Amino acid sequence: MKRRAVRMFAQFIVSALVVASFAGCTGSSKGTEPNAKTAGSGQGPDMSKRVELQFYMLGDPPKDLPVIQSKINELALKDLNATVKFNYISWTDNTTKYKLLLTSGQPIDLIYTANWFGYQQYAKKGAFLPLDDLLPKYAPKLNNFVPKDMWGAAKIDGKIYTVPSTYKEYTTGGFIYREDLRQKFNLPKPESIATFEAYLDGIKKNVPDLFPLASGFNMRNYMELTVDPAGSFPYGMTAPYSKPREMTAYWGSSGHLEGLKVAKKWADKGFWSKNVLNEKELANNLVINGKSAALFSHNPSMFNDMNTKMQAAHPDWKLAYSPFPFIKGYATPVTPIGNGFAIPKSSPNPERALAFYEKLVTDKQYNQLTEYGIEGVNYKVDNGYYQMIGDSKSNGFPREAMNGWSWRNPEYMLFDKGYDGVKEIFAQLDKIAKPDIYSGFAEDFTSYQAERAALEQVAKQYLAPLEMGLVDDVEAGLKLFMEKAKAAGLEKIQAEYKKQWLQYLDEASIK
Repeated sequence: MKRRAVRMFAQFIVSALVVASFAGCTGSSKGTEPNAKTAGSGQGPDMSKRVELQFYMLGDPPKDLPVIQSKINELALKDLNATVKFNYISWTDNTTKYKLLLTSGQPIDLIYTANWFGYQQYAKKGAFLPLDDLLPKYAPKLNNFVPKDMWGAAKIDGKIYTVPSTYKEYTTGGFIYREDLRQKFNLPKPESIATFEAYLDGIKKNVPDLFPLASGFNMRNYMELTVDPAGSFPYGMTAPYSKPREMTAYWGSSGHLEGLKVAKKWADKGFWSKNVLNEKELANNLVINGKSAALFSHNPSMFNDMNTKMQAAHPDWKLAYSPFPFIKGYATPVTPIGNGFAIPKSSPNPERALAFYEKLVTDKQYNQLTEYGIEGVNYKVDNGYYQMIGDSKSNGFPREAMNGWSWRNPEYMLFDKGYDGVKEIFAQLDKIAKPDIYSGFAEDFTSYQAERAALEQVAKQYLAPLEMGLVDDVEAGLKLFMEKAKAAGLEKIQAEYKKQWLQYLDEASIK
């Protein structure tokens, strides 16, 4: 995952308004069973006809993807009489592109899913095929490989619609910052909103040609440290983890206003570019390439990835990480549906697609080729540790360059030596772990679909500039946003969402 190198505002839009309208393009929530011709009675897919599988992921393709794709196709052609075309949905405006792919009827055989990217909602709307009957027939090894409780976590209305990730990890947030600069200028260690601001102040003062914070403010992360919500609730709603039934409206509240004023203060201090909403370069790369000194938040694995790439290009630089759970006192591990792959209902080759995905997960050659590249060309293994050959600029396929988080296989995974630190963080988080009570919730927005689409546009037009500190009068700006949001149907949306949330808590016996 889950799961997830996106720009800060894109993260907010994903969490706040995950899935756009699906009208006229979906079937029932039960999906459609494939019309398969099998060779023998349930003995695997009919492979008499050569097919090309269309495979869609989030992000941007690595430079050497054609090389890896060619190698995979040599294997798949021999094993499955199939080739695969790896396609990417760029981080830029990814929610819109993702929706269009699933609603256009375009032939797609496998597509990335995540709870934070609307998996539950798309599944309920019939965007994906149910896998319950397909798995034993066409991917029996995969069916047995994934633990039953993880298959259970993937179920929506009693059906499995995605192959969940089996690698246990934490994608909890945390401050990422240039530790070498912190030490050089004797700046405070970021361990709270206040100390993070003090660190950014120090960067601005001592390194004026460097933007202190990559990609600006992030209200979701601010809320995590000030409100401690039970999940990434959309529509300006929130409920504390300790009292999940006490759902309230955050948008328009005093806490919301206070957060927006912090964003305005940081913007006025010049912590990020005034052109932040049009920034094309990923926040991670802004830090790695020395254009910014910190990220408001990212997960431990991404911190390690950034640090590895930075160390390769700039050995004298150093990143550090302060996990939010150490500040809050608890952590929730990634739900199995934090990363996954589904078969869209438009797939012309569902049986072959599932058989191919089984290879990606359970076959060591397929798995390591797509996760790490070609041994001896892209990487080498030294004393059990992964080592990238060259650096992030010269290497055309760095570790997990395909964004293959979903098909990680713990038995085949290779880690660089720096990942020992991440494992240590995970071990500490295990000691304070609490269950994720949010990811099992599947919203049904049928009754407020039109209002939802209208609200999305209002949020982009009026809320996004507020969250980046680009509106001079914050109180007036928030008032205007709330007026526009209510006119778009915010109160109707919030009332229905809260009703569904409480019903879910009742059904799940969550107090």
